[in-house]
Amino acid sequence: MSFAVFSYEALVHAVSGAMGSVTAMTVFFPLDTARLRLQVDEHRKAKSTPAILAEIIKEEGLSALYRGWFPVICSLCCSNFVYFYCFHSLKASWLKGKQSAPSTDLIIGIAAGVVNVLLTTPLWVVNTRLKLQGSKFRNADIRPTNYSGILDAFAQIIRDEGVGALWNGTFPSLLLVLNPAIQFMIYEGLKRHLKRGVPRELSSVEVFIIGAVAKAVATIVTYPLQTVQSILRFGQFSESTNEPKLLSSIRAIKCLLVNRVRKYGMLGLFKGLEAKLLQTVLTAALMFLLYENIASCTFRAMGLSSKHYKRR
Repeated sequence: MSFAVFSYEALVHAVSGAMGSVTAMTVFFPLDTARLRLQVDEHRKAKSTPAILAEIIKEEGLSALYRGWFPVICSLCCSNFVYFYCFHSLKASWLKGKQSAPSTDLIIGIAAGVVNVLLTTPLWVVNTRLKLQGSKFRNADIRPTNYSGILDAFAQIIRDEGVGALWNGTFPSLLLVLNPAIQFMIYEGLKRHLKRGVPRELSSVEVFIIGAVAKAVATIVTYPLQTVQSILRFGQFSESTNEPKLLSSIRAIKCLLVNRVRKYGMLGLFKGLEAKLLQTVLTAALMFLLYENIASCTFRAMGLSSKHYKRR
């Protein structure tokens, strides 16, 4: 199998990762709804995840838990396809069959994350808007939106806010490439440790556990920036237009973080973390489990299982 950037192996990883993430996100989508409400609606009190879900159902109906599912799934599918493809193609090109190391996984993960952010941020901006549209907020300052779908959201954002608005939150997103990079570094490291040089497939329980551990660590480390990212994507925060975009983004991040600390203390930076951990850890664990099984079955069907597992 060629280690070229355009290879069947990278394509199998990309498709497997995209399918696994879409299935896992669909299963745990209501938890992501609760997390996003807590991050964006500052006046909503932080409660247990079941309490937040019960509030949403009572005020907006059961279907509100899955509001914005389609755009999120579209964004997630594209995002994970790009990330998995870049990660595995860059890793194969760099290592050329040699054993990887945690530092290598981290660097490759960051590079794959940067490519992913630049290509898919517009999709995430649109899906954040659609997911929160029609929600009952505690904060009266939040402006209501009226998008009829993904294409209409793109058209309205470009018309009313300019093309640049589709990349709102790009700077914190670029900083947040550390999240999947740390996640993959820990995941690949734990996988190598469990295999201890033996070319075998991990059990489903092993994959689920190390996927959960890897995502939990990455989420806790980067959560304050994830909150800022959600607020900026929602487009309700006014940034200065009289200074360069990068300087304005840095100032916006600093302002949002400082305001959170002043209003709610240091714990305010982690508002919604419980819901985020539940959603992201369970989703990541299930995603890795599905990804490994789909990739394994595909490689086995292609007659590449033995060579493939020696390299990983």
